Amino acid sequence: MARIKGGLNAKKKHNRVLKMAKGYRGARSKQYRIAKQSVMRALASSYAGRKERKRQFRQLWIARINAAARMNGLSYSKLMHGLKLANVDLNRKVLSDMAINDAEGFAKLAELAKSKIA
Repeated sequence: MARIKGGLNAKKKHNRVLKMAKGYRGARSKQYRIAKQSVMRALASSYAGRKERKRQFRQLWIARINAAARMNGLSYSKLMHGLKLANVDLNRKVLSDMAINDAEGFAKLAELAKSKIA
């Protein structure tokens, strides 16, 4: 059997990594070995970043709900507890949007939560 050299596959692999490293500075975008390390780190960071973004949005929504709840005379935790007792199943994203765009509707929810707590 004839020997098959792996040059073409190696070249394809190198080009794929170098294409991903386009825009990196210096040797990171030119030399395969260094580019591979940079790309691996970048991919790991982007994966972690997608998870982090979800945490940051939840944090933002809670801050917005808390600010609106305090304007209606409640704390965030009391508002959420009252809504749970009232069987209001709205997630934090929707509550945050209501706090910004529909202040009257949010005030009604806050009153409902107050009445269920007391």
